[in-house]
Amino acid sequence: MTNNTFPGGVWPVMLTPFTEDNKVDYKALEELIEWYRKEKVSGLFAVCQSSEMFFLSLEERIEIARFVKEKAGNLPVIASGHISDSIEDQVKELRMMGETGIDAIILITNRLAKQEEDDEIWLNNLKLLLAELPEDLKLGFYECPYPYKRVLSKEMTKWCAETGRFYFLKDTSCDLENIKDKLEVIKGTNLKLYNANTATLLESLQAGAAGYSGVMANMQCELYSKLCEVFEVQNMTKLSDELTICALIERQVYPVNAKYYLQEEGLDIRTVCRTKSGHELNETAKAEVRILRRITKNMCREYL
Repeated sequence: MTNNTFPGGVWPVMLTPFTEDNKVDYKALEELIEWYRKEKVSGLFAVCQSSEMFFLSLEERIEIARFVKEKAGNLPVIASGHISDSIEDQVKELRMMGETGIDAIILITNRLAKQEEDDEIWLNNLKLLLAELPEDLKLGFYECPYPYKRVLSKEMTKWCAETGRFYFLKDTSCDLENIKDKLEVIKGTNLKLYNANTATLLESLQAGAAGYSGVMANMQCELYSKLCEVFEVQNMTKLSDELTICALIERQVYPVNAKYYLQEEGLDIRTVCRTKSGHELNETAKAEVRILRRITKNMCREYL
């Protein structure tokens, strides 16, 4: 990246395609990168929960990040991938990830403290990590729901923003007031907020959020790109409402359903996953995904 901050818009949480024998399918991954590009994304979030990062080896996580960065061209690439419990092991993971050439490392908020531990412990552990990472390495946060969701408070967000080291926050709070609190304290800093929740997305954009980084960018990506692009000059309430109802399909068998959707799009991607069995997507669920795709095509004709 040549500028100091990342572009607003849509940053899909990337899937990891697998072969039938459960290895990373790099041919399908390259095809997926090109699909995202066609859907007018602003950047790529590799090695995240949608990538099944907790079920990837360290070598796989590093190689996926390196590969995505190599194939992404002019698209910025960010990645997470520190899944260990100990700070020492996380430092190793993060240093290796930093050597892949990606544009920022995204820290998982729940890796920095146990669920029952308070913000003071969380902040002390963050300071330990920061001391071990190069100061010129751009950083961000992801409020990953697994193994538990740790939503940043207004106070912790403010502290992080004021360091000048953080550029990207994937917010999963699904709480507009929490989002507005964060937007208030990051104003004028490098840190930008990207909402993962469709129901609060439009209002968060109007309040100053930079864009969308969520599951549905693996299905209705270009419609989210359109919403983020024109919400300031066009009334996007109808599109926002329709996307919110469509997003209920997230409660299906994800990420299997997203891979099936992409199959219907013509991508050579299997429904093989490590987090769930592809067989969990039964015939009724597949029909629902096909219906979603038909709805999406009609929405594209209306809005794009």
